[in-house]
Amino acid sequence: MLIIDCPHCGPREEAEFACGGEAHIARPLAENSITDAEFADYLFLRDNPKGLFLERWRHTAGCRRWFNVARDTVSHEIVEIYPMGALPKSKPAASVFKNSWRRQSPAEKAASPNATSSKALGSKGRVR
Repeated sequence: MLIIDCPHCGPREEAEFACGGEAHIARPLAENSITDAEFADYLFLRDNPKGLFLERWRHTAGCRRWFNVARDTVSHEIVEIYPMGALPKSKPAASVFKNSWRRQSPAEKAASPNATSSKALGSKGRVR
């Protein structure tokens, strides 16, 4: 059995958690235009690598909070656990994040703050 160190409750058995799938998938905003095929890629394409993988987990039988885990899918070794909204800090996990094909996907680019049109921005870069 896998022991997961919940950042809020401490080490617990895997049975107390639910895996939420791949982490760091940017959701394109409604005001961003991407094609139907690009949206389908965002919605349906998921990685299933052999090796280090960044996942979302939820402590369903404890604090019920979400967090991210960098886990090796072969050995099940947990390399890093870090909060939602944060990026991995360990070198191997940060490398996986940086080199993911998702960083270059149209959905990722549409979800980035730079994708907001300049017309909608005020003089100080704020959305009107």
